[in-house]
Amino acid sequence: MQRIACLIEYIGTNFAGYQVQPNGRTVQQEIETSLMKLHKGQDIKVSASGRTDAGVHAKGQVIHFDSPLSIPADRWAKALNTLLPRDIRIIASQYVDTDFHARYTTTGKQYRYKVIRRDDIFMRNRAYYVPHSLDIEAMREACGYMLGTHDFSSFCAANTSVEDKVRTITQCEIAEHDDELNFILAGNGFLYNMVRIAVGTLLEVGSGKRSPSEVAQIISSENRKAAGKTAPAHGLYLWSVTYAKPLFIRENER
Repeated sequence: MQRIACLIEYIGTNFAGYQVQPNGRTVQQEIETSLMKLHKGQDIKVSASGRTDAGVHAKGQVIHFDSPLSIPADRWAKALNTLLPRDIRIIASQYVDTDFHARYTTTGKQYRYKVIRRDDIFMRNRAYYVPHSLDIEAMREACGYMLGTHDFSSFCAANTSVEDKVRTITQCEIAEHDDELNFILAGNGFLYNMVRIAVGTLLEVGSGKRSPSEVAQIISSENRKAAGKTAPAHGLYLWSVTYAKPLFIRENER
């Protein structure tokens, strides 16, 4: 058996999320179905760097699986892409050590949340439309309070079972291009709905409903009710995943 890692992207619009579930089309199920066809009926299980919810997209999700087949590393991507639906694509594939795990050996992740300020019909399922003006500088000031190591209980969905809510955020910034805003957050890990709650809170700052300094107070309160609304799923992208040993040549080119 050999372990293969793949860098994948998908449009989350028509998925009930990444993880296999009893009812609903999922990314994991589509990939495992394609692997089963490639392995002539053998059940091949896939592990991912993390789950994404219904409607959430990915530009740099990482998965791994074990296979008895001897196929050149780069051919895995080509073989699977012929079997996968058009809203999932394998960008790159390579063999990895058997102690590699797509989820448990990660060192960090970057998420991006796209906001558009004009109603673009082609982006309705891929970015969150905010029709009113936003104070970009106020939101950038608020981003500074997110950086560092904190207990992010205030930015975690209330229905999570995770007890340790301390995470380190290494990047929180806003990139502006024409009518599109990209909220970029990177860190050693993220809680359930953490990015979407953070963006929802930052948007309230940009709308004048909160001051930038309130973000510090929200964090210290460790209370979900103190933070803003959860931004819609369709604006969120799992952008990249990092490991101690770099994977995929293309990762540095993105």
